[in-house]
Amino acid sequence: MKSFARLYEQAAARKGGEAALEALIPKPTSAAALARIADDRWLAGMARAVLRTGLNWSVVENKWPGIEAAFHGFTPQGVAFLSDDDLDVLMKDPRVIRHWRKLQAIRTNAQYLVELAAEHGTAAKYFAQYPSTDYVGLLGDLRKRAAFLGGTTGQYFLREMGKDSFILSKDVVAALQREGVFTGSPTSQSSLKAIQAAFNTWVAEGGESLTRVSRVLAFTVG
Repeated sequence: MKSFARLYEQAAARKGGEAALEALIPKPTSAAALARIADDRWLAGMARAVLRTGLNWSVVENKWPGIEAAFHGFTPQGVAFLSDDDLDVLMKDPRVIRHWRKLQAIRTNAQYLVELAAEHGTAAKYFAQYPSTDYVGLLGDLRKRAAFLGGTTGQYFLREMGKDSFILSKDVVAALQREGVFTGSPTSQSSLKAIQAAFNTWVAEGGESLTRVSRVLAFTVG
């Protein structure tokens, strides 16, 4: 596979130079700052990601103030203990996206955050302290213990919260396959292991972060 420096040159050439490329690359939030994000914001981020699945994202954004109000600010302890009857009430609330499985998923994710807080002090500390060198391990935890946060849904959630991350978008997958990192499905355990190893190599070569490497890879394609 190419060095990160070569990939960067390729992406910069496609985007009109280094300055133009840099303007398109976000910086991940520091671990200290991530740890200060209140757990209700982590649940809100999860809920936003879950509700957007299969929908035009603008639908969720336009309804978001009402969704926040209907869930009383997404306090994990409160949402975790919603009964099925409570969810039935929400299913009749025009402020929310009335999708039973997604509402159940939000409750499940609240329970997950409550468990993380019991284990680590706050859920935020867990996400903040999870090493970028084992990012696929964090994705696996979301897939196993949370709901509706497998695949790119969980990846977009983490990116939007500011966690150092890669997103296996079509362009990133195409770039990884072009570089010979994996063949077949990007979601198999062997592929994810190879993808993590490649990202770790590129970060060590000067890529700085998973986020930066991910964006550069995408821009070598699209």
